Amino acid sequence: MAEQISISSWIIPVVMAAVFLHGLINNVRVFEVFTQGAQEGLQLAVKLVPYLLGIYVAVSIFRESGAVDLMVKVLNPVIRLLEIPADALFLSIVRTLSGPAALSMMVEIFDTYGPDSYMGRLASTLMGSTDTTFYIIAIYFGSVGIKKTRYAVPVGIMADFASLLASVYIVKRLFE
Repeated sequence: MAEQISISSWIIPVVMAAVFLHGLINNVRVFEVFTQGAQEGLQLAVKLVPYLLGIYVAVSIFRESGAVDLMVKVLNPVIRLLEIPADALFLSIVRTLSGPAALSMMVEIFDTYGPDSYMGRLASTLMGSTDTTFYIIAIYFGSVGIKKTRYAVPVGIMADFASLLASVYIVKRLFE
């Protein structure tokens, strides 16, 4: 039997060869340009370290201080009215702060309720439709040196809340 050759195993080598060939044809010193780009990327990574450190410290303080639990308690009347499970709200809040922490919470939800349960499906939908707003703002704004975020934080939080509401609605309609 002849072995099947898949296109996917050839994509990266073909693209690399095309880039190298394009550089040769246009008299570009490919290795020098590559090392210059790598140096710029490393400088950017070093420039972002304070922003990353700041956001991780802020997230840790926010989580460990009990502020997230307090926020869930304060918002409890609203989540009851909108029929949002407390675990989903908690996951949504943590997701805006930290992707890895939200992922571990989703795994806990899977362990508690099961991945095919309403809560498991809601957690999965939330993870796919929300984002780590504060991390993204720290990285993207920090990489270009913007210190005043203006409307980015409120709009990001509103988008995450809209995603929470949409997730609850969609999962209820499709799976309940």
